[in-house]
Amino acid sequence: MMDSTVLLTLFQQLGVVSNGHFVLSSGRHSDEYWEKFRLLEWPRVTEQLCQQIAVRYRGGALSAVIGPTTGGALLAQEVARQLDTRCLLAEPSSGGRELRRGFKLNASAPVLIVDDVLTTGLSLRETLSAIEPYQPDIAGIEVLIDRSGGTVPRQFSVPCHALLSITAQTYSPDDCPMCAAGVPSVKPGTRAAI
Repeated sequence: MMDSTVLLTLFQQLGVVSNGHFVLSSGRHSDEYWEKFRLLEWPRVTEQLCQQIAVRYRGGALSAVIGPTTGGALLAQEVARQLDTRCLLAEPSSGGRELRRGFKLNASAPVLIVDDVLTTGLSLRETLSAIEPYQPDIAGIEVLIDRSGGTVPRQFSVPCHALLSITAQTYSPDDCPMCAAGVPSVKPGTRAAI
């Protein structure tokens, strides 16, 4: 297992962390952005990181690994491959996410949810809502990076682990010091444009 110092060094070497004025997919503003695709463009690195997740669930007979599109789905695919189980996608729908493309779960089926970067937990809450009608047994939630410093994972009623937990300052648009200073913002995420 890589410790947080090794992970942070790896993420910095790969250009995962950027500084500036960013509008996150949650709508909140931050002076740093964690671009998971700098990791995901390296399949061997992705494989190694997902191995750290998969090792916790070996022998657990999971029915599926579920990830919200886009980054979470790519990670879920690799974790599912390593655990030799199905991978399901939680795709955007009006007002949240849903399982589409004929994906189904049996009641009480043990599942794992995997995502990339956790800031407010919105993508994970939407994914949990998408699978709630199936009443699966959620074995856990795993993320690569928790930007909340451990605050958001405590909001979930199931175990939630991060490979790296950091405390990144975020602001509402009304309270953003960079907006107040007139610093132009960039929206690098995957949700709607500014």
